[in-house]
Amino acid sequence: MKLSDTDIRRYMAEGRIAIDPVPGEDAIGAMSVDLQLGDSFRVFVPGKVSHVDLAPPGGIKGRDIEALMGHVEVGENEAFYLHPGEFALGITIQRVRLPADVAGRLDGRSSLARLGLMVHATAHTIDPGWDGRITLEFFNCGPLPLAMRPGMRICAISFEALMSPTSKPYAASPTAKYKDQLAPLPSRLASDQSA
Repeated sequence: MKLSDTDIRRYMAEGRIAIDPVPGEDAIGAMSVDLQLGDSFRVFVPGKVSHVDLAPPGGIKGRDIEALMGHVEVGENEAFYLHPGEFALGITIQRVRLPADVAGRLDGRSSLARLGLMVHATAHTIDPGWDGRITLEFFNCGPLPLAMRPGMRICAISFEALMSPTSKPYAASPTAKYKDQLAPLPSRLASDQSA
């Protein structure tokens, strides 16, 4: 069951869903909450490795991923520029905490998509039990560079109540790769292969 704005306000008032900083009333839509862009990004650094082997037997190495992506901080009143065909990771300002019986769904803004900005390449589900800021997977599929500024409304999160709590809340899992993230983290695919 999707939560309406009334449900979202009630869940937040009860402490079942936490969003920090707390969104203003203007950020709460009919069934979602707008989230803002943070100031931290990860970008691919060309020429660091020859390729990324996504599957065994070669397997991906954690050090290769770290070498692939550089970290960029954008200052106050500055913009991060995403050029056509480029991919980058970003992060929300807000930290989101979900209970074991609520999942989140991340959606890009239609107005930004109409200018060529994809906000999540694949990862739109926020698992029950999540606690942290949300990494965004940006891709510019338009013809012009896009200037993205920290603090701008970048996406919306909606919520679904599960019929029962999951037995595997994300933050409680010892193998959760991205729990408590405060900055955009590069892929941790290598930890899948070592498990």
